[in-house]
Amino acid sequence: MKITLEGKAKVIADMGNIKVVTDQPIPAGDGTAPTPFQLFLASLGTCAGIFVKSFCDQRGIPTDNIYLTQKMNYDQSSHLISEMEIQIHLPAGFPEKYKEAVIKAADLCLVKRHLHTAPKITTTATIG
Repeated sequence: MKITLEGKAKVIADMGNIKVVTDQPIPAGDGTAPTPFQLFLASLGTCAGIFVKSFCDQRGIPTDNIYLTQKMNYDQSSHLISEMEIQIHLPAGFPEKYKEAVIKAADLCLVKRHLHTAPKITTTATIG
């Protein structure tokens, strides 16, 4: 992955055939793309969502009326999120016998698992 800095506050992750563009809100940036932190938060919810979708698809359960919401509680003193909650909204008629199983499927999300077992992150710099 190559990260480039472009324009006012755009930072782009180039992953071969996919580019992920981030920006900052006005006035620091142009507000044309999510911030890196917004992408981080969205990665958790969308990861849980794909596990829910896969669970339902494997069982022939329609996903048209299933959606997830994600809430974040911020700690004012640390300026970090202290708690996140993902709620899976299941439509009437969703098989009750799968309610707990769909929660367990969402909990298999790789992003969530990485947050529970954070990797070591090292930053270095080179000149020239």
